[in-house]
Amino acid sequence: MNRAEKTQAIEGLQKEFTEAGAVFLTDYRGLKVNKLTQLRFELNKANASFKVIKNRLALRALDPEIAKGMETHFDDMTAVTIARGDIASSAKALTKFAKDNENLKIKVGLLDGKIISVEEITALSKLPSRQELLAQLLGVWTAVPAGFVRVLNAVPAGWVNVLDSLRRKRDSGGA
Repeated sequence: MNRAEKTQAIEGLQKEFTEAGAVFLTDYRGLKVNKLTQLRFELNKANASFKVIKNRLALRALDPEIAKGMETHFDDMTAVTIARGDIASSAKALTKFAKDNENLKIKVGLLDGKIISVEEITALSKLPSRQELLAQLLGVWTAVPAGFVRVLNAVPAGWVNVLDSLRRKRDSGGA
């Protein structure tokens, strides 16, 4: 790879890193090609990509302060997962695959310019997806007006019940 190709690759990585919602580093040593293909397919469904890139190029593409903190994690066979859309679903796909395949080891992540640990990535994977959060929010929004309508309906319904019981009592000859 000549200098111009390296510069172009670094610029492309810089653009991807800045546009990404999160970046996860993994050690993929020992994974077969079919498993890597399966992982790429699962991550693609979550709007994320799995790339094997040269460690030096990746470090040069990162902000110098961030690169200094992540330098120790870019060793041997490191792959980069770039999450573009829903970060939680990307983290879910990655952690689920790592749980099913012991050869994939999550090293560290980068979220909003901060380095996050494996535990934080696991916690992120347990969050509901964006669609689930929107559904929960919609449920909350509809619950308040529905409860209000039930309360407003309770007073007339009570009067109807009282009048109905009086009518039944009168018809039975009790009044």
